[in-house]
Amino acid sequence: MDSEILDELLEEQARQEAAREVDGHPGWRVTLYTMWVAQLFAMIGFAFVMPFMPFYVRQLGVPESRVPIWAGLLTSGCGLTMSVAAPLWGHLADRHGRKLMVQRAMFGGAVILSAMAYVRNVRQLLGLRIVQGAVTGTVSASIALVSSVVPMASMGFALGMMQTAVFVGNSIGPYLGGIAAEQFGYRIPFLVTGGLLISGGVLVLIGAKERFTRPAGGSEEAANSFWDMLTSFYEIATAPGVLILLFVYTLMNLSNSFVGPIFPLFVEKVTGTPEKAAASATGLLLMVSGFTAALASVAAGRLSDRHGHKLVLVCCSVFAGLVCLPHVAARNMDQLLFLRALAGLGAGGMAPAMNAMIATAVPRRNLGKAYGLTTTAGAFGWAIGPFLGGVAATQFGLRAPFAVMGCLLLGMALMAQRGIRGANGVVDA
Repeated sequence: MDSEILDELLEEQARQEAAREVDGHPGWRVTLYTMWVAQLFAMIGFAFVMPFMPFYVRQLGVPESRVPIWAGLLTSGCGLTMSVAAPLWGHLADRHGRKLMVQRAMFGGAVILSAMAYVRNVRQLLGLRIVQGAVTGTVSASIALVSSVVPMASMGFALGMMQTAVFVGNSIGPYLGGIAAEQFGYRIPFLVTGGLLISGGVLVLIGAKERFTRPAGGSEEAANSFWDMLTSFYEIATAPGVLILLFVYTLMNLSNSFVGPIFPLFVEKVTGTPEKAAASATGLLLMVSGFTAALASVAAGRLSDRHGHKLVLVCCSVFAGLVCLPHVAARNMDQLLFLRALAGLGAGGMAPAMNAMIATAVPRRNLGKAYGLTTTAGAFGWAIGPFLGGVAATQFGLRAPFAVMGCLLLGMALMAQRGIRGANGVVDA
């Protein structure tokens, strides 16, 4: 009799879990909008310091000829440690809750970014960037939380919204950060970033809701064993369609990060403006591309729900690659503004489509691990891209990386078209 009751309870639990897989959680819109604002704060903070990072490196005593290399190392070091730490955070998210991981990323990032205001040499800055990569990761943590509560039919829209927060933050942050650097120097903006991340963490703590049930299993030791974690990641990575998605994710981030560290130096050369004016000009350009990317991400999310995530990914990748190539010939600020606006339109649709494909390829109970793997794949590309871009700029000039970036994006589009099966990135049965 006891076994029959237990079987009935297990069946009812399975039915409830299946219903949640399809329908999402009640009140998911409140959590979505709360996470949107919190992610916006976080991205404004992270982007606040980007327009002047190479100039900060120069101020810390690095010779001019080595500035592109060090700027690339600062981004690559952060990306490498993030690629290693992300699966562990994803595993912990599935074991202990996704909301907790978002708070970890935001509060931890607040401490580390604030400390960057007090470094005395570039090696100390690199050390903090390495730690930042291991501790932060607000985007993947927030996406995992949102994906776990949103109905599958609205997944493209919801992840498009979250990507909008990333792009809007990446547009407002550099512009305000460039102005702050021009007015107050390069150290104060790091403290502003810390305050913004604390604000985002408090907002998540108060406003985000998660109906999390810890998965059942054997003993605590077995559930948290290293072998158990590796096994679960292997199962996700070998699920139909996931491995090629991770590879494309790596190439997407490698391409998009290729020119990041040297972009302020490129703006300084093209516009012929002084260093601090170049920081604010860089912020303006990033703001323009961020806003157009934000608009594109919402539209792309809607379109991908209706016409398939793969189609949106391929089209946006081709467009972004073609727009990237004319940057090589840019001669003034007006041309850069026009090209960055178009580049944002292409970039805006890629990440939401990729994230939605991952969400459709794995069960909700494994979303933390799945987005941990995507973060590893993306961070690996993010780590390689800036370093290679810095080397290319050092060897061939500041224009060459844009040509390479365009070719990489076009190659990624071809790989996605041929390698991803199914309209939503899931191998057809």
